Amino acid sequence: MRLRNIVSSLALVALLACAAQSAEPRDRLSIDLLLDWEYVNSPQLSPDGSQVVYTRRWTDKMNDTYVDEIWIMNADGSHNRFLMKGSQPRWSPDGRRIAYVTQGQPSGAQLFVKWMDSPGETQLTHLERSPSNIRWSPDGKRIAFTMLVPATQAFKVNMPPRPSGAKWIDAPRVVDRLDYRSDNAGWRPEGYNHLFVVSEDGGTPRQLTEGDYNHGAPEWMPDSETILFTSLRKPDAEYIFRDSEIYSINARTKEIRALTDRRGPDSNPTVSPDGKTIAYTGFDHSDDTYRVSKMYLMNADGTNKRLLTGEFDRAVSDMEWARDGSGVYFTAEDRGTDNLWFVPARGGAVKQITQGTQQLRLSSMSDNGLVAGTLSTPQSPADVAVFNLRQPAVVRRLTHVNSDVLEGRKLGAVEEVWYDSVGGKKVQGWIIKPPDFDQSKKYPLLLYIHGGPHSMYGVGFNFEFQNHAANDFVVLYTNPRGSTGYGEAFGNAIKNNYPGEDYDDLMNGVDEVIKRGYVDTNNLFVTGGSGGGVLTSWIVGHTDRFAAAVVMKPVVNWYSFVGTTDSSSWYYNFAKLPWEDPAEHLRRSPITYVGNVKTPTMLMVGELDLRTPLEQTEQYYRALKMRRVPTAMVRLPDEYHGFNAEASSRHPSNRIAQILYLRAWFDKYKRK
Repeated sequence: MRLRNIVSSLALVALLACAAQSAEPRDRLSIDLLLDWEYVNSPQLSPDGSQVVYTRRWTDKMNDTYVDEIWIMNADGSHNRFLMKGSQPRWSPDGRRIAYVTQGQPSGAQLFVKWMDSPGETQLTHLERSPSNIRWSPDGKRIAFTMLVPATQAFKVNMPPRPSGAKWIDAPRVVDRLDYRSDNAGWRPEGYNHLFVVSEDGGTPRQLTEGDYNHGAPEWMPDSETILFTSLRKPDAEYIFRDSEIYSINARTKEIRALTDRRGPDSNPTVSPDGKTIAYTGFDHSDDTYRVSKMYLMNADGTNKRLLTGEFDRAVSDMEWARDGSGVYFTAEDRGTDNLWFVPARGGAVKQITQGTQQLRLSSMSDNGLVAGTLSTPQSPADVAVFNLRQPAVVRRLTHVNSDVLEGRKLGAVEEVWYDSVGGKKVQGWIIKPPDFDQSKKYPLLLYIHGGPHSMYGVGFNFEFQNHAANDFVVLYTNPRGSTGYGEAFGNAIKNNYPGEDYDDLMNGVDEVIKRGYVDTNNLFVTGGSGGGVLTSWIVGHTDRFAAAVVMKPVVNWYSFVGTTDSSSWYYNFAKLPWEDPAEHLRRSPITYVGNVKTPTMLMVGELDLRTPLEQTEQYYRALKMRRVPTAMVRLPDEYHGFNAEASSRHPSNRIAQILYLRAWFDKYKRK
């Protein structure tokens, strides 16, 4: 039987899950529970702060997919109930309606409005393509959104007429853009994302922007006539690396003005309540691979630009103005946590508002000072949470969507660890111990490496890690140099040197756990996806200390990768272009060291992956086979790059298969 058929069969995966469950104590977090897991996203407070709507995602086991629903509850968590199918809910300014996106007529995603005082919903659009980034105008009379508009094909030929009844193959695909594919979407249609507005009563949407440029999410000014957006409306925009500007457009006349003009990315315009000031994020252009996004302010006409978070060495996101205009609230990653911060508009020190070992993601704020977002901790999956700015220490969790699944289940204890590494760097990580942990026993160790490489493991709940711990693995996950949340110098420490000393950071982390005395040093295992796949394949080429490895969706050959991935920006992560000097690309490629590999190494990849294309996995697999190193290649059908991220797989069965095949490979090569 072909592997495609094995992995794609939900029935067989369910059997595998049941088999795995039978080997686990009944009070552990077994893999089958992933089919009952739910996810919450983007809670939105009503303007008066009395109600919350949010998106709730669950697993359709029969159709092997995920379903999004919109739920509503009172701001104290009471009267929590299903409202309608769909996603992207947004309250109207008067709080009487909710705009959202769901399947409609004649087909595909459409824009709807739900009146809160009457049954039923109203379909506003009949679009050929999906709307996104929906935003109400302040007067509630229009809704702005973005949508893809096909471009006119400039290069074409006139084919002879097709004979009546003839069955010809599809027309050739003509590609003339620098970036022509996109992971999680496939071939990019020959077109660009543009801004539209539609009346509150529905009808034909009006396209506001034109040209061969992409346009970001709309942000209305208080006059309900002017819209801000991010774009790069410059000649040869696709060849300009890491640059964007903030523009304004008059929704009536379509007049566009550039409000920023520096070299470097400016984005995320956020308007003050009085409409006089715009907060935005950005940084000056450089060739560094990692830069911290700072917050800036400017007048509504683009004048008087000033840096607001110059001394704050963390990236700014999720900005919300204080209702009195005194400053801006935002979230920031910091050493594995996400919390709320505040910076005064007049300047001054950044102040941390919420504290704790948690990942708090801000999504909305009401007029009465109530804040809503999602909250996750090491022992608690993400749920909707609210707090009042007057009492930020009192954060209330309003939902408990997985409490029924976790009832009666023992979770592994999560322990924070800091250790020294080369170059004077201190590295942070976490250990998850098996439930019923016994200090006198020896446990296999699983080192799990994050991707990016500029990303961060956080203190939020992780189902997969807890499931591995439930199967008596000690799980180690760390933030080696290059990770976000530790400042610009730490993040940029892998510039033109990735992989490099991040390898030492990971090995020193393993050594730190071994010192504690409960690790079976004969049974060390390593895995990671994307950037973690890069480092896993690098590790087995530089040491044979691991009993087995699983390399997921890796880059193994930088020379071929930069020309086949879905973004041309990767060319700029090297000192020189590959045809100018291939030495650096080859030196940093794990396949250069495949001749050293002795470790049994399995590879796993989504067959639709366009970020780290399938050919990267195939190159490494073929090289290992040629050298007769124990290997296998697991190809997950109908999956893009994000198959091992939370709720990002296209099919729940593939997520389960990924975990089971990974652990089965380790079990196969456990040393007695």
